[in-house]
Amino acid sequence: MDKIALVVGATGITGSNLSKELIAEGFTTFGLARNPQKDIENLFPIAANLLDTESLKAALESLSPTHVYFTTWMRNDTEAENIRVNSLMVRNLLDVLSAKKSVQHVALVTGLKHYLGPFEAYAKEGFLPQTPLREEQPRLDLENFYYAQEDEVYAAAKRDGFTWSVHRPHTVIGKAVGNLMNLGTTLAAYATICKETGRPFRFPGSSAQWNGISDVTDARILAKQLVWASTTDAAKNEAFNVVNGDYFRWSWLWNKIAAYFGVEAVGYDGSIHTLENEMANDAPIWKQIAEKYNLKEANLNRLASAWHTDLDLGRPIEVMTDMAKSRKLGFNEFQSTEDSFYDLFKQLRKEQLIP
Repeated sequence: MDKIALVVGATGITGSNLSKELIAEGFTTFGLARNPQKDIENLFPIAANLLDTESLKAALESLSPTHVYFTTWMRNDTEAENIRVNSLMVRNLLDVLSAKKSVQHVALVTGLKHYLGPFEAYAKEGFLPQTPLREEQPRLDLENFYYAQEDEVYAAAKRDGFTWSVHRPHTVIGKAVGNLMNLGTTLAAYATICKETGRPFRFPGSSAQWNGISDVTDARILAKQLVWASTTDAAKNEAFNVVNGDYFRWSWLWNKIAAYFGVEAVGYDGSIHTLENEMANDAPIWKQIAEKYNLKEANLNRLASAWHTDLDLGRPIEVMTDMAKSRKLGFNEFQSTEDSFYDLFKQLRKEQLIP
């Protein structure tokens, strides 16, 4: 039987890398987004609004996917609204597909906020989980839209008989423009501005993040785990952490990134210096940089998500993620985190997004 994949959120960091992996693995792959991109070879774009069931019905009328990968979310002002909107997007999609009886597996990408809490309580005192983070840890007694999305998948799986997997990456490192959460590209843009203006490359986060152990998730590793879990019987109906497989301290990596861009590294100095404040007036500077070096994106806000980088680097806890569960079942992919950043920076330069 033909393997037909529907990637929901195909323009994001996760969705675009997943689309490439699926195509390489022989899937006929469709990418759904409000404004689908057309620069991935052999990806069939679908334009639809997940909050509009009529839009979804029309867009998916002639498509009967066997594998569905949900990689998107919508940010709202409160967690209650995050729950309402993001669970509705999952429910609408699975309801529309239900009548087709074609879906064999649904994979949902969430993240470590499953353990750390939503943005309002993000790893604050009183909600600090035991590390390394393990899939067996129970849900927090907090509102969390990840839990609501999971529950929609579980309910639809029970109704329609498909298998499922849930994937919990740490910060995802990879290229995307216009993405809500993009630490790697944010740091590349910040370092570029520092180099151009002569400013120091100042660490914006906490003592715990500067000195503690951390990890990240390369988008390519996440893509491989998504495909693996959706095609491996032993991995079905399970939730999995997914990170690169190595650990680092920002006190080490910050200096590596600074050296790559040729800027002066300044580490944690006893205070948090948020990137939102540090980059608050940098949009005109970026526009000048884009004009000077003939870059393709002059809008800093489409490259940098300072608010999200501040959340990651400002946490009062080190974050280590356990990968034993998927390793035991045969997922043994590994990626050097240092190389994840260098590969991203090279790609950004090649595509004229940084000078």
